[in-house]
Amino acid sequence: MKDGLWSRSLGFKPEHHWKKELAAGAISYFSVVYIVMVNATILADAGIPLQGAMLGTLLTSMIGCLLMAFGGKSPMVVVPGMGINAFFTYTLVHSMKLSWQEALMVVAVTGILFAIVAFTSLYKLISQAIPHNLQHGITVGIGLFLTFIGLQKSGIVIAHQTTFVAIGHFNDPKVITACVTLLLAIILFVRNVQGGLLISILAGTGLAYILEAVEPTSTVRTSETVRQYGQLFGELSFSGIVSVAFWIAVFLLLLIVLFENIGMITAQTNMIGRPDLFKNSLRVLAVTNIFAGILGSSPAVAAAESTAGIAAGGRSGMTPLVTAILFGATFFFIPLLAYIPDSAIAPVLIIIGGLMVQNVREMDFSDFTEAFPAFLIMVMMPFTYSIVDGMAFGFIAYPVAKLAAGRGKEVPVALYIISVLFVANFVLHSLV
Repeated sequence: MKDGLWSRSLGFKPEHHWKKELAAGAISYFSVVYIVMVNATILADAGIPLQGAMLGTLLTSMIGCLLMAFGGKSPMVVVPGMGINAFFTYTLVHSMKLSWQEALMVVAVTGILFAIVAFTSLYKLISQAIPHNLQHGITVGIGLFLTFIGLQKSGIVIAHQTTFVAIGHFNDPKVITACVTLLLAIILFVRNVQGGLLISILAGTGLAYILEAVEPTSTVRTSETVRQYGQLFGELSFSGIVSVAFWIAVFLLLLIVLFENIGMITAQTNMIGRPDLFKNSLRVLAVTNIFAGILGSSPAVAAAESTAGIAAGGRSGMTPLVTAILFGATFFFIPLLAYIPDSAIAPVLIIIGGLMVQNVREMDFSDFTEAFPAFLIMVMMPFTYSIVDGMAFGFIAYPVAKLAAGRGKEVPVALYIISVLFVANFVLHSLV
């Protein structure tokens, strides 16, 4: 096996252990398979058929993992990204008023531009133009936004006139289910139980039905999943491609996808001591995102859960190959996944939000001109219920703060251009 042509095409080397690679692939799968239900639930909020979204998520993950196996030759697992899927639904569709078909076109076009950036040296220029505080502020802000969504879906936070309150209705079976599930998820995560998030979702689902926290669901069939996916596959719409909003959406999504993947790939290639795998891995993610739009999913990223497989000994493309095969087998369980209620999924969103917020540790708060713009991004995303508006406040405030301090030369020209685009976006929306 070590000398086989196919194993060399996966980057498998004599010092690697194939049994560890197989185990790493399985561990990565069980660590990240929850994304099938969670991603589909968020995409369903955009109007995409739930079961079709599950299949779109599966296919995107399979293709991404296969491309990473043979193209990237690294142990990273590729799946639709948390946080970015929220941007897809709650910003592109809800805030910017794009249809989900137009939003899928945004994903595909973003993938094409991402590929242009990844296959040239442009990714270095773009990443260097955005201050680290703003980059980390985006991650933290999206984490807070996801947490807010999870609290709402769980029923722990409810709408009350013009505010949200976190009291009352704790005798509601849905809220009880969500709270118990959240506690279980915290315990399993803290104890590093492999597949802990998946276990908590399944346990929460069982509890929801025991407590009658969900309405009885009609029988779900595989044929219905395929029928729904027929309404999703290739349903990209060109209708909005000439609008300013469309290209603003592409620009913002490109920034998010680019920064998240650069950060994640850098961290994971360094974990295995193979920074030479960075370039090809980034290119794989770019190509995968073109497929994501066609297949009917939000953008893909190198999953943070890949670290579980790496810790288990994954060092080559064999790890994501095993994960891709297991994703393929998951297709036959989609009818069962459709029975999982929001109260079982919402706690996972809260956990993931908490993980993303940890990026605050990487931020510099000693300089107010650096700290305050990032602070605005973090708080305005959940408060405005819009990722793009949260980014806009921070990106506009950054050059203003620097100019006020007489340090305008510290702001890259590209960032001035980005800030002007955000201002133009606000002006255009106020005129509509």
